[in-house]
Amino acid sequence: MPPTALAPISLAPRVVVFDYGEVISREPTPDDRAALLGRAGVPAEPFWGAYWAHRTDLDQGTATIAEYWRRVGADVGAEWSALDVHELWALDHRAWLSVDPGTLAVLHALEAGGTRLALLSNAGADFSGWLRSGSFGPLFDRVFVSGELGLVKPDAAIYEHVIGELGISPADFLFVDNKSENVEGAVAVGGDGHVFTDAASLEMWLRGLAR
Repeated sequence: MPPTALAPISLAPRVVVFDYGEVISREPTPDDRAALLGRAGVPAEPFWGAYWAHRTDLDQGTATIAEYWRRVGADVGAEWSALDVHELWALDHRAWLSVDPGTLAVLHALEAGGTRLALLSNAGADFSGWLRSGSFGPLFDRVFVSGELGLVKPDAAIYEHVIGELGISPADFLFVDNKSENVEGAVAVGGDGHVFTDAASLEMWLRGLAR
């Protein structure tokens, strides 16, 4: 059943900054992972180890899509052609394009309460169009993509950049991410944060701040 509209959540002058992957989006499904692995044509291990080992360079914009897949291929003993890489990229990219209705309901409740919103994602620049121009894009004052900034979470510099661009004090920076180390990074620069597990817990945390 689709989620119902939630009562507004008013947190001004604080700004709630959301991660994208596995917070606004859902994690890739088993079918998504199987499709990518099948196209790669290699065993699950070492594939997934190599897939994540080189992800930071892709997310930071220091490796192109082709370089990223070349490095993964070298780790798993595969020689993928340029055409292979196009398909691997498309399957991988598509797997991360989803939305969590519960989280979106929370976002709309914050917007209805006049709370400013922003998005901060560790992602390659190829995701910027989806993040800025997707149906949820207008909810955010600003969208920050690590691959465009040359910075990644949980480095202090990326949070400091976001705080500066939003024109707020660190105390008004509220960050939501599914990875505890990324939330800890936000707290370390003077903000506050919530480790996302589900939309209901997120809503409870936010409403607690509004009291």
